Order: sequence, then C-alpha cells, then structure tokens
Amino acid sequence: MLSAVASAPWHAMSAVTVFWGLVGLGGIVYAVVVIRRLRMQTVYQPVFEDWLFHVVLPLVTYAMLAGSAYVAHSHARLALFLVGAAALLLFVGIHNAWDAVTYHVFNKTGEQPKAERGC
Repeated sequence: MLSAVASAPWHAMSAVTVFWGLVGLGGIVYAVVVIRRLRMQTVYQPVFEDWLFHVVLPLVTYAMLAGSAYVAHSHARLALFLVGAAALLLFVGIHNAWDAVTYHVFNKTGEQPKAERGC
C-alpha cells in the first residue's frame, strides 16, 4: 500500500507525506494499545520475544514512517529510504500472525492430548 501511494502520479509530494504520517501515527497509537493489552492480561506472562516482535519492532517501524513524513520535504531521498525500511520491517506482522495462530492451535484447542486424558 505504501508503494502504491508513493508511485501514484501526484502533483506534489505533500499528499504522499500526509498519508505516510497518518499511517505512522496510527501505527504508534496501535502500538500503545498493544502495550496496554500486554501489561493488563493475566493469562500469559510476556517474554522478551513477545515485547520485541509485538511492541518494539512495530513501534520503531511506525515511528520511522512518521519520521519519513516529517523529513520528506527537506530530504526526499532519505524519506524514501525510511519508507522502504519501514515497509520491510512491517513483515514482522507475518511473524506475529504465525505466533498467534500457533498459540491458539497448541494452547486453545479445548481438547487434551491423549496422554493427558488418561487413555
């Protein structure tokens, strides 16, 4: 989505930078929501990997995206590299999706393995 917006034939770069800024700020707000949820839940004690992949990397990525919107008018080349790096770092979402799926498959199925049923 970032690439599609950046490659559209805009008359000025301001529309693109507004979009980058809104996505970056929205992501930062969402990261704050994730932090609150991680701290409030009691089912599982988050470990370093959880904080890294669900909070730190997304927060840094969205901050880079918001920062790229800020510096785009004075340093367009740097801003484009920041957006590219942020787009690559957003692939951490694939890790987070697989992490959630495997957690639910192995911990939330509702069935006990045969060894635990007493068979």
